[in-house]
Amino acid sequence: MATPLIAGLAVAATALAGRYGVQAWQAYKARPIVPRMRKFYEGGFQPTMNRREAALILGVRETANAEKVKEAHKRVMVANHPDAGGSHYLASKINEAKDVLSGKTKGGGSAF
Repeated sequence: MATPLIAGLAVAATALAGRYGVQAWQAYKARPIVPRMRKFYEGGFQPTMNRREAALILGVRETANAEKVKEAHKRVMVANHPDAGGSHYLASKINEAKDVLSGKTKGGGSAF
């Protein structure tokens, strides 16, 4: 006698959970798209690169140590390498940013 009652409660609970699951999925799909924060520097370049601009290009702090600068340079260069469809100009700016932050400034700016 209790078996049909338990089975009925189980079916009702499953239906209720399914209903809330469908409502949650529809609410998830209808949520507004929030733009994500960009990781890399967007903007024009200054004639002579300074530490602030170099840090923005590589996505590190101006006071970052050499290891962090090296890792950031590798990450950004992989994303913008000319052999992978990137720009030679951007690659030269990325290399210049690494040089500025590591203290190996060549003084003449980029080749472009």
